[in-house]
Amino acid sequence: MSIKDITLQFIQLLSLTDWIQVGLCLLFAITCGRIIKALSRGPQDILLQRLQIQIVRLVSLMYGLSIFYLSGFADLLEQSWIVRLVVVPGIVYLTHLVYALLSFFINRRFGRKKLVDGRSIYRETYSSRALTILTSIFCTVVGLISVVQVLGFQSLLEAGSVIGFIGVLLALTQSSWAPDIISGLIILNSSFAEEDDVVQIKGSGINLVGVVFKTKMFHTELLDLANNHRVMIRNAKLRDLEIQSLSKFASAKGLREQLLFNIGYDVPTAQVHAFFKELEVQAIAQADILVEAQQPFECKVLDTGDNAVSWCFFYYTKDVKTLLRTRQNIRELALKLSQEMGVALATPALLDVTKRQEVSGVVDMGLAD
Repeated sequence: MSIKDITLQFIQLLSLTDWIQVGLCLLFAITCGRIIKALSRGPQDILLQRLQIQIVRLVSLMYGLSIFYLSGFADLLEQSWIVRLVVVPGIVYLTHLVYALLSFFINRRFGRKKLVDGRSIYRETYSSRALTILTSIFCTVVGLISVVQVLGFQSLLEAGSVIGFIGVLLALTQSSWAPDIISGLIILNSSFAEEDDVVQIKGSGINLVGVVFKTKMFHTELLDLANNHRVMIRNAKLRDLEIQSLSKFASAKGLREQLLFNIGYDVPTAQVHAFFKELEVQAIAQADILVEAQQPFECKVLDTGDNAVSWCFFYYTKDVKTLLRTRQNIRELALKLSQEMGVALATPALLDVTKRQEVSGVVDMGLAD
């Protein structure tokens, strides 16, 4: 039987009404995501919305397949390789839908509920991620066996050859994906860098303060607070870096932050304390500086260097997502107060050396003339 005969037989398999129904099912499966999002009112759980979309697509797919099956599709399936190849994407998509549904219920049962931006979300945990991986393996094996059966590899030797080839391929590439999966499980199990936590990452040329957006199977996505863009880091590499969790502060007072200022030895200690006291008063008064006003601010000497005294200004804050902005605003306010109160923040010894070099340069130019 030629390809032309098979195509004509496939087209004549359904009536015009059946083809219209199949077309509507396909159209609704493609556009149901936009329809559900348009009908949703207010903020909604993303996972719940995805579940609704997957259910609608599953129902549409099953309805369309039932029309084919009732019209004698099973008989044509045994005769044509072309029809079998058409069925394979349907099996793959059906496997994906089953996996999505099972993952949703696993996350609801073993995940951790958390309130983010006024809406409840279910964050993945070690248990939910481990069960999701086992579910993906089970669905993949069942889907693979179904595809092998549909393609006509009936004998044990043929089926074993196909599955064995895929197994060898996974074994050869396991160094690329296995460390990231294991590292992702370790990160979730530690609960140190959870979703919506603010972390500071250092090492390997990376130094950023960001919000953990999602810890996925192979990588972790973060939102860089300084540049306002997404950053993707492999889970295996992320474990090799230094991670500071700024959201998990050890005291109920909040995160204890410090800002360093170099002030010359010629400025009296009492004047320095007055400068920091005024900085505290004005910082609390400004609405765009989010600090804990009920917690006392501190100023301590960190180091007595050769050129200047290093003073530390300590304050507490609980709004860690605006930490960079708070630092910038306090530094700008400190610069303004230093100019008003006559407390120079520049290193005096370095200024003197620069001035002497400039004067020496002018004198040398004069002698040369």
